[in-house]
Amino acid sequence: MSGSVKVADVVRIPVRPQGERPYDVVLGDGALGGLAEIVTGRTRAVLIHPVALRAVAARIVADLRAQADLEVHAVEVPDGEPAKRLAVAGECWDVLGRLGLTRDDVIIGLGGGTVTDLAGFVAASWLRGVDVVQVPTTVLGMVDAAVGGKTGIDVDAGKNLVGAFHQPLTVLCDLAMLATLPAVEVRAGLAEVVKTGFIADGAILDLLEDDPTGLAHLPELIERSIRVKADVVSGDPREAGRREVLNYGHTLGHAIEKVEHFSWRHGEAISVGMVFAAELSRLAVGLDETTVGRHRRLLTSIGLPVSYDADRWPALLDAMRVDKKSRGRRLRFIGLTARGETTIVDDPESSLLTAAYRSVAR
Repeated sequence: MSGSVKVADVVRIPVRPQGERPYDVVLGDGALGGLAEIVTGRTRAVLIHPVALRAVAARIVADLRAQADLEVHAVEVPDGEPAKRLAVAGECWDVLGRLGLTRDDVIIGLGGGTVTDLAGFVAASWLRGVDVVQVPTTVLGMVDAAVGGKTGIDVDAGKNLVGAFHQPLTVLCDLAMLATLPAVEVRAGLAEVVKTGFIADGAILDLLEDDPTGLAHLPELIERSIRVKADVVSGDPREAGRREVLNYGHTLGHAIEKVEHFSWRHGEAISVGMVFAAELSRLAVGLDETTVGRHRRLLTSIGLPVSYDADRWPALLDAMRVDKKSRGRRLRFIGLTARGETTIVDDPESSLLTAAYRSVAR
């Protein structure tokens, strides 16, 4: 990553999901140093990590064995979205079975959002639930995937269609992990940061307009985004109502990921999805043109895509109809009536959808 990450003091952001176990998101340079204390007293820990973080995982395993007197086993999974497949989850379960992992033990998810999603799902389903500590290592993982207890894997029918709600024991967001993150991954993660700016915290948009790379304000951007998500999921941990706002831009975005066979980064697809959602909001609920234009300008300045192939619209429609936010054959979108004011656009007319897609078609 070009430039440097300005580190912040370690802060604790509370997540207090109604009716479920509370936990903290620990954010700052050196946050990973608290992992040994969190898992001390367990018998076994299984660290699930991607190929790209093999060396980091080895250091964590050695540290935990030395500091926590713990039996630690590393499970390596593919990089990127291929990690979120049933076959990979099955391999993880096989390891847990061979080790005899019990409910007194712990799983640790180290990596980007795909690995924390996988690790959370493996933990949720093993013995109907064992503890998981999430250690996200990307901007996207820190601000979105690792926080909130959503876990899941992909199937041929679509993204995240199989999963469970399973709150983590703790989330450790060590900003030092971002120092070597490629710039393209930082940009992709900023899409979810932009989302929280439009649905809740307008200061995020101002900070990114000041520096579209995000680097000048990255700790503050990450903290603000986590606080938005922590507030939302604390009030609605199981997506029974308000939590749906976090899906802004995701209905079309997930469809693009599926049509592209997950070759697009999540944030890239969500960027296009937000521009589409903003235009649909203008047509359906009267969002002002200035806010619609701000989506396109800000995302473009960051370096994220804001358009997609015109001839893929039929395939995208088919993919959206099996999105988990749909109800029967009714498509549902999160829309905006103004910056920070969300609404549900339920079953919009096909003419509105087509018109909104023209705003992103190329």
